[in-house]
Amino acid sequence: MTHVCFTLQVDPAKLDAYREAHAAVWPDMLRALHETGWRDYRLFLRPDGLLVGTLETDDFAAAQEAMARTEVNGRWQATMAEFFPVLGELRPDEGMLVLDQIFHLEEQLARLG
Repeated sequence: MTHVCFTLQVDPAKLDAYREAHAAVWPDMLRALHETGWRDYRLFLRPDGLLVGTLETDDFAAAQEAMARTEVNGRWQATMAEFFPVLGELRPDEGMLVLDQIFHLEEQLARLG
């Protein structure tokens, strides 16, 4: 199991619309995420537009590739593109900046025995 954390920058002028879009994500998008291995997926949004996402998956690259092959992902990414102008031609799911995990409490406690 891999825990992934990533950031993106949402257009600060569009935060309310971005929140609205995520208050009721399309059911077929929710199912696709689940079926392609995205678990415990969460998004956190700072007032300046910094978006932090976390999820658990067995293989992040495989989960991303599986999502990229779904029809709904193409539609969702096209809809979300307006919220991420800094990405230019990249789709939002291509512009994620994945962060390196440098600390995990449970791992270090387990090493203590």
